[in-house]
Amino acid sequence: MHGFKYLEPAGVEEACSMLSKHKGKAHILAGGQSLVVLLKTRVARPDYIVNIKNLKELDYIRDDGKSVKIGALTTHRTLETSPLIIERFPVLVEAEHKLAHRQIRNWGTVGGDLCHADPAADISPPLIVLKGKAKALSVRGEREIPLDEFFVDYFATALEEDEILVEIEVPYISPYSAAAYRKETIISGDYPIVSVAAAIGLDKKRETIKEACIVLGAVGTTPIIAKEAGQAITGKIANSEAVEQAGDIASSEAQPTSDILGSEEYKRKLAGVLTKEIVNLAIERARKA
Repeated sequence: MHGFKYLEPAGVEEACSMLSKHKGKAHILAGGQSLVVLLKTRVARPDYIVNIKNLKELDYIRDDGKSVKIGALTTHRTLETSPLIIERFPVLVEAEHKLAHRQIRNWGTVGGDLCHADPAADISPPLIVLKGKAKALSVRGEREIPLDEFFVDYFATALEEDEILVEIEVPYISPYSAAAYRKETIISGDYPIVSVAAAIGLDKKRETIKEACIVLGAVGTTPIIAKEAGQAITGKIANSEAVEQAGDIASSEAQPTSDILGSEEYKRKLAGVLTKEIVNLAIERARKA
């Protein structure tokens, strides 16, 4: 492991100052389950580690009447068991149930997971289809980044080198709308071969698709928003034909590569199959919403 200096700020402002002072040479530690692996393999070689795990001011889930705000240091287990999240965003609970194992969810943080920017992460696709937004903080002030613009490459985000992700805001889901998530794995709790999240909004008669967002995980260098698939079924009757069309188009939008988990062809086909299943499930849920 590359040698580094360990820093532990007393608050968020001090953490921002440390990042600013050591810009480009420091990494944030928010739990460490992903970062420690990168340090051991020397993929990451920072001169400074800024540990923010103990900053309780970033550990919360709050309802402001129109959205839910999640502190970046909220653990996956806290999100999974939160009565507010269970009521408002069951798709997040659905994703958390499938994320690794309970010991990992007890320690790993939502913000750390997002900033690690693994395209196979479980929580990213559902947060994107829910129109989540990230709040970044630095000594220069705050800025908001829509999560559909947050991931820019493998292990890379839109955060500047001196910025800290401090909060994720998720707006209330619209009436007659619902979301769903599923991943295909070899072993339960493992990283997905392919994952799919979808959010579907229906008209008041619950017959026509007014809005559709589909996000594919583990089939590209970032979570992939299947824009063409979503656009193709928007305005269509919510039936089996629309579901089939969404899956076929999403399959063509996937950008998988062959590896030990499966061939490019297999993953592309799987992306289409999962999309059909999840879009259909989201439609069923929206009809009951």
